[in-house]
Amino acid sequence: MTDANPTHLPPVLRSREPAAGIRGGAPGGRAFDAEQLRELFSGTVAGTVGFEEELLLVQRATWLPADAGGLVAGLGDLRVKRELPACQVEIATSVHKDVADAVEELRGCRALVAAACGPELAVIAAPVHPLLDGPVPLSTSERTEGLAARYGDVIHRQLVSSLQLHLAFGDADCTLGVYHALRNLLPELAALAGASPFIGGRDTGLCSVRPVIASGLPRQGVPPIIDSWEQFADDLAWIARGGADSSEWWWELRPHLRYGTLELRVLDVQATTDRTSAIAHFVYALAAMLAEHHHLGRLQPPAPTWRIAENRWVALRDGVRGELLDLRTGEARPARRCLHDLIDAAEPYADGSLDDVRELVDHPPVEQLRALGPDSVVPWLAEVFTA
Repeated sequence: MTDANPTHLPPVLRSREPAAGIRGGAPGGRAFDAEQLRELFSGTVAGTVGFEEELLLVQRATWLPADAGGLVAGLGDLRVKRELPACQVEIATSVHKDVADAVEELRGCRALVAAACGPELAVIAAPVHPLLDGPVPLSTSERTEGLAARYGDVIHRQLVSSLQLHLAFGDADCTLGVYHALRNLLPELAALAGASPFIGGRDTGLCSVRPVIASGLPRQGVPPIIDSWEQFADDLAWIARGGADSSEWWWELRPHLRYGTLELRVLDVQATTDRTSAIAHFVYALAAMLAEHHHLGRLQPPAPTWRIAENRWVALRDGVRGELLDLRTGEARPARRCLHDLIDAAEPYADGSLDDVRELVDHPPVEQLRALGPDSVVPWLAEVFTA
């Protein structure tokens, strides 16, 4: 997430580097300090948003991965960078006060990357490459070498792509409150965005296999309860003793130490920007609603991790066609009903209708992918990439 108007943003949003003193999770860095964390998460502009989107570069002749180094270097755009796998590209938008503006920047970046591919290459938004199942080459960097040394073969199997939303609240206590509220809703959001049924040319029977692949690494899935910023500082310092950088706090939702945002990481990357827009407008409105509920004292306490994880597994398997258990009572409810209720509740906080996301609930994109089959999905993804 880069900065659209850096002179009008607080210092923590003007740089892609962490704020001074906020590096304690990295080997050789300083210890995290709870007061510094509070300052970071209170210093953002409430209501601002940005996206990160992971994409795959493929060869049109075979639809298999291609090295993205030359494409990224040729573009020379700081919003487009290489990711851990050699074939993966990440788009990071600017900070925006309007989610629609962030979507339009993302759309423009997609067009920019697609135009740079030439006739032999294509870029696709695929949470998992439908035809591959195995290790892939990594990009070359000092960070990649460090990850490979710590995680071995597992890191070579992380060809997974997500849509990451950064949400700012301008208030440290509100950030933690919304963190726990969104944490409870990770299964609903996973069900909504599930778009990765295939791996190695076969149907896994899941609506989203991406998180299953990601789970080969530590600190994945449902994040822990964070009782206080003091606890968060202690936890990050603890994992640093084992050599893990704070950026390796890879849960599906996390307080982001570079931007002072909540980073939602549970979403599969979407085939089209239109689908991304539908989900992003909903999440943005949902976050605004939860922030208001925090200030009014209406948020429920965080649920036990294992209960959220149980619902999350059902969401990965069945998507919106599954049933989720109420985290308090255990009552079973259709995921579609849960999502429609959330959309209805969030719509007053949206800038316009949320009918586009209702359409995704009623006609889940994963079903279109299954109808195409694994061999036809990649060319289709290339065709609709700029839609």
